[in-house]
Amino acid sequence: MFDDLASQAIRASLDGLAMRQRVQANNIANIETPGFKAKRVEFESALSQAIADGDGTGVHATVSTSPLAARQDGNNVNLDEETLGSTETNLRYQTMLRAMDDRFGLVSTVLKGVR
Repeated sequence: MFDDLASQAIRASLDGLAMRQRVQANNIANIETPGFKAKRVEFESALSQAIADGDGTGVHATVSTSPLAARQDGNNVNLDEETLGSTETNLRYQTMLRAMDDRFGLVSTVLKGVR
């Protein structure tokens, strides 16, 4: 029932955004760790390609090291960037949750109308 492309895309988005939230939290937690390199999560291009192909399954987020310049201690975490990114990620996650909730609501409305 929820195996259509839109539902697959919403699930893939939620998975990618959840991973991004974890990575951003880890980056912030390691802001004082010498030599720590911030990580970045990317899934949007894979999701766009999957949607274009008509198959939202198999979308995986990738984690890479941030190319930002490091401080003298070798750490390259930028608190401003991480905080802004975390806020944006949370807003996107909430939007995707709302989209999933709307899809369930639509099915619920249809099923109530069948009675």
